[in-house]
Amino acid sequence: MPHAATPRHLHKKQFGQHFLHDARIIEAIVRAIAPRADDSVVEIGPGDGALTLPLLRALGRLTVIELDRDLVPRLQHAAQGVGELSIINADVLGVAFTALAQGKRLRVVGNLPYNISSPILFHCLDHIDAITDMHFMLQQEVVERMAAAPGSKVYGRLSVMLQLTCRVEPLLHVPPQAFRPPPKVDSAVVRLVPRPPSERPDVDAPVLANVVRAAFGQRRKTLANALRNLLDVDAIRKAGVDPQQRAEQLAPAAFVALARRHAQERPPATPITFRP
Repeated sequence: MPHAATPRHLHKKQFGQHFLHDARIIEAIVRAIAPRADDSVVEIGPGDGALTLPLLRALGRLTVIELDRDLVPRLQHAAQGVGELSIINADVLGVAFTALAQGKRLRVVGNLPYNISSPILFHCLDHIDAITDMHFMLQQEVVERMAAAPGSKVYGRLSVMLQLTCRVEPLLHVPPQAFRPPPKVDSAVVRLVPRPPSERPDVDAPVLANVVRAAFGQRRKTLANALRNLLDVDAIRKAGVDPQQRAEQLAPAAFVALARRHAQERPPATPITFRP
């Protein structure tokens, strides 16, 4: 028996809310995710439940993370008789996916708020060992940056950091008309599959992040100039990289080599002494 209609939720601009309503797009996303009954799935930003309900029907149980407290009762109402819906009313950046997984592996999905999509992606990378795969709706420009190859105008820090830890597969273009209200940009769905540990960088993540950030901080400068506070020209050459190249010309693996050299070149930390 269908539930009684509830008043339409007014989107909140501060949360970057754009609710998906195109049935064909929703069906295509669920088909791409291919949920199985034994999956542990977490949805980020369920909104008014466009993806939530089809996933819940397929899974029987689902955990969602929703910041907007006004959407919680709407989601609870919509889920009645469909399946077991667990709602975490919180900012996703404060949710520890590793703890949430409880020793299992999560499949993470979501229509991410475009204003904080990159922080959410990096937050997921912090918990990569607890995640099987990710399917996200993002601004198309962001997906293009995620999947960009060296030499592309949009190849940058996000491309390198994601591609070193995940396989990035753009799946589906989504026009503005598929949302309520329609955003001013096109969107896309992307699949991220974490690489096995043996394929990930063998260097400390903060060291790698510093090198990549510095290299792309001044895109038009050569590596010799962009990295001068981290590595001198000789050290860059020892990493097997031409100091006259620019960051956008390097494959992701070259940044690992630079980070490894930076870790070797750094002076040892000064011991801390305590005076009586």
